[in-house]
Amino acid sequence: MSRDAGLEELIRQELGERPGLSEKPMFGGLAFLLDGNLLCGARHDGMLVRLGKGNDGWALALAGIELMVMGDRQMNGWVRACEKAYGEDALRRRLISAAIDFVERLPGK
Repeated sequence: MSRDAGLEELIRQELGERPGLSEKPMFGGLAFLLDGNLLCGARHDGMLVRLGKGNDGWALALAGIELMVMGDRQMNGWVRACEKAYGEDALRRRLISAAIDFVERLPGK
């Protein structure tokens, strides 16, 4: 699968210079980790965002956002935003901010 360099750069801009932030090729794209915990990712087919189980209902109610599925497995607490959704600056910021809020509560790895 091909990566999406443009989306990767958008995510980098949103995340800024944050202590504990790292990047790692995963899932056919580029994953962004915070203190070793998966935070979000960029792939050719959309932006992946970790909101946490039970925290994703608001996002799933929006157009262009769906539950992330890997193979046959539904990834509860993760959403995939299509280009039209993550292309909206305010929505992309809201998704990434919600992911940071969730992941910051997890113990570091």
